[in-house]
Amino acid sequence: MWGVAVPKLACMQRAAAASALGLFSRLQTPFPTMRTFSLSQPSQKVADPVWNLGRLNHVAIAVPNLEKASTFYKNVLGAQVSEAVPLPEHGVSVVFVNLGNTKMELLHPLGKDSPIAGFLQKNKAGGMHHICIEVDNINTAMMDLKKKKIRTTTEEAKIGAHGKPVIFLHPKDCDGVLVELEQA
Repeated sequence: MWGVAVPKLACMQRAAAASALGLFSRLQTPFPTMRTFSLSQPSQKVADPVWNLGRLNHVAIAVPNLEKASTFYKNVLGAQVSEAVPLPEHGVSVVFVNLGNTKMELLHPLGKDSPIAGFLQKNKAGGMHHICIEVDNINTAMMDLKKKKIRTTTEEAKIGAHGKPVIFLHPKDCDGVLVELEQA
């Protein structure tokens, strides 16, 4: 019995190996070159910047129900979640979700003139509103960006939710993203 089965098994193994070899040779066709991201310094020196970008401070999410969103991040995902803080000068209530290396800022409208109310009218379920990046000198950054024809949503920096000066860059000048710069 084994004498007959062994040659069949060997034959099947050779066929499988040949099939795999054919597949392997087809997989060896060249793939398109992929670019990789590197944190190393560029080989060409760029003009010294007059201000520097820092870390990502937070990603802001507009939410239709602040309590429900806070409960989700705290009880379902287990994140550290702050209490809601009303910021009437910005027309929002905020909750910060600590993610260790950065934060999420949950935004909810405060009053009829809130910019978040308009955002939620267009996006009923809520969604990403803006990103916030720290800068080492917000005043110098504002002057430099004006020279580069980047618009801001206000003429002057305001004090933001962290008690530091902030300015928002117009999304039409930032590839559709509302960017907040915050003094580090």
